[in-house]
Amino acid sequence: MKKALSENTDVVDIHHAGTAMRFLTSYYSIQNGKITILTGSKRMKERPIKNLVTALKSLGVEIEYMENEGFPPLKIKGRKITQPKVDVPANISSQFITSLLLIAGKLENGLEINLVGEVTSRSYIEMTLNILTRFGIKNSFIGNTIKVEPFINHQSSIINYEVESDWSSVSYFYSFAALGRKTIHLKSFYKESTQGDSAIAKIYEKFFGIKTIFSDADHTITLKPDSGFILPEKIVLDMNNCPDIAQTLCVTAAALKIPFEISGLGTLRVKETDRLLALHNELKKLGTETEFTDLSIKSISFNEPEDNISIKTYQDHRMAMAFAPFCLIEELEIEDEDVVEKSYPKFWEDLQIILTENS
Repeated sequence: MKKALSENTDVVDIHHAGTAMRFLTSYYSIQNGKITILTGSKRMKERPIKNLVTALKSLGVEIEYMENEGFPPLKIKGRKITQPKVDVPANISSQFITSLLLIAGKLENGLEINLVGEVTSRSYIEMTLNILTRFGIKNSFIGNTIKVEPFINHQSSIINYEVESDWSSVSYFYSFAALGRKTIHLKSFYKESTQGDSAIAKIYEKFFGIKTIFSDADHTITLKPDSGFILPEKIVLDMNNCPDIAQTLCVTAAALKIPFEISGLGTLRVKETDRLLALHNELKKLGTETEFTDLSIKSISFNEPEDNISIKTYQDHRMAMAFAPFCLIEELEIEDEDVVEKSYPKFWEDLQIILTENS
């Protein structure tokens, strides 16, 4: 993303980065008169982007599918958008909606987005709107209608914005705390976070006895296992607002042999890989049999793990990191470990620190 925004090139290759593909599609759509080819890896060319393209086309942008209908690569001819309203399915990935929101303040007439149907991952949309507000872009989210006013910057000024650490990335250390029953300290997290994945704190306290102690002074958190905690008989949870931490939860539950039934996972089938199928396949290696639908996954039985466990990552960073904590139960190999470069380049280094300090 950073590289694409800093270079003035006609062909932009974002490799496996789905977030960059979605956000940059809208960004290049408002670069008036500029033609951009936006492409990515083989897997990226299999990930649907039709809903976002359809929305941008309805706003007057010229976008062409260069290979397969509904999928990257895209040829985008940027233009000045004046159409103020667009309808978008409410149950699509929130990143499609965020992509539109990030350009909305730059549009001459702002933008009104009507979300058709039941909203998926509302918390992520609200997080984006909160950031826009911090930068002085007025907006509202009432019912299924989002309105963003055009941004008029009357003066040049520098805004200092502190980026909070990523709650989905910290989920893996909650798993380490739950399996190893050791205290872990982490920094740059806010108690009143707008990130949907901050739900990990309450989830792991309720189901695994991991208390989160916040320090407002320096924004650190301490993950402290409750020594007297009794594991639940079953985990039943709707993770519609935090699907990115579902893999972590499933691996933790599998390691502790806690039956689980997780719903609200409709977006996981169109991520870096089909995450529900990937979970089903790799949990079996840990001894956990599961069944899944388009929206859910649940455990069926727990057996002994395979010998010489080798976890496939399917070019998905979260598969690598979610399964890593199982090393506290059985030795295992993570294939294509460099896949974490996408979102957490120092994951294995930080993992080594955790394992060393808590050994």
